Amino acid sequence: MLILMANEKKSNAETVKRLYNFGAHIVDDIKSGESPKFSTTVRSRSNVIFDDKNGFLKLGNSKEERTFVNIAQARKFMQTMAIAAKCDSFVKANLHTSIRGLFYQLKLSLGEDIEENLFNEQSESNPLIEDLEVALDLKREDLNLSADRKGFLAGNVRVIDKFGDEELEIDASKQGRGGWPIPSDVDNDIKFVDIKAKYVLVVEKDAVWQRLNEDGFWKKENAIIITPKGQASRGTRRLIRKLADAGLPIYVFNDCDAWGWYIYWTIKTGSINLAYIGNSIATPEARFLGVTMSDIEKYDFLKKMTIKANDVDVKRAQEMLGYSWINKHKQWVVELKKVIQTKTKLEQDSLQAPKLTFIGDYVREKVKNNDFLP
Repeated sequence: MLILMANEKKSNAETVKRLYNFGAHIVDDIKSGESPKFSTTVRSRSNVIFDDKNGFLKLGNSKEERTFVNIAQARKFMQTMAIAAKCDSFVKANLHTSIRGLFYQLKLSLGEDIEENLFNEQSESNPLIEDLEVALDLKREDLNLSADRKGFLAGNVRVIDKFGDEELEIDASKQGRGGWPIPSDVDNDIKFVDIKAKYVLVVEKDAVWQRLNEDGFWKKENAIIITPKGQASRGTRRLIRKLADAGLPIYVFNDCDAWGWYIYWTIKTGSINLAYIGNSIATPEARFLGVTMSDIEKYDFLKKMTIKANDVDVKRAQEMLGYSWINKHKQWVVELKKVIQTKTKLEQDSLQAPKLTFIGDYVREKVKNNDFLP
């Protein structure tokens, strides 16, 4: 059975069409004797809103105009046009590169004999790629640009990966101790086949994921286990979204501190920085399995496993309390306030204290009892 997913990658033809129309508009301005310009949605924090109905962060309606005949904007305008032209060539040639590769492709675009570079640092090109994504209503993956890949998966699912002239079928249940490395782009000619699992468990730390994998947890529980190895990358968040679209419950298992909890919320609601693609990478259906401050009362041994939270940890918890999409949940307010008041935190690794296999027991009990935070 082939699993079809929502929000798939735009076709190359559609991407080229949008790039063409983008350039044609600029040419029309020039022919009309006007300053070439384009409009994009403001990506500042002030224009990020929480879509309460759909459960994710998105950009508001505020727009801004970028124009060439403006001293403050001329250089960035020229750089944006260069990025658009280069991405157009990538898509037409069906070639992919990283955002770092794009930077080097354009660094000397003004000519080797000209002392000034088009780009001096990648920090100049990265935000302009995001501007282009928003202006064209495309993801960078549609422009054949990739970010760093990060994350691994194990479970009863097969993946068809068409890459170049090859089509490979990957069985994620037979990838050994390492698991299947999640690509940065899970939309580009990738399909999921025969997903046979009851739920997905997202495990913050790779070491804990390896512990569960060694125990054969996913086999025994008929689950898919994923580790984003800390903060989830775009590709991993997109993959989680696709598995949720296939009807699988998503449970997240992270550290009991503001950082582990924030990683959960970026999976659930998206993030402020990526609000412009919130609908593609957020998974509002996700539930937090643990670890929680409440677990300290439930499991006596955890009282001796706490770690002192530093000032940065406490400050992060206070910031999270200020987010409307978090503080509307009373259970999360209680958890965050406990961190702030007690100045303690707890790592998911501490669940190995009684015995190495206790982590699996902990997850089973939580799933069995539907013991989750929203």
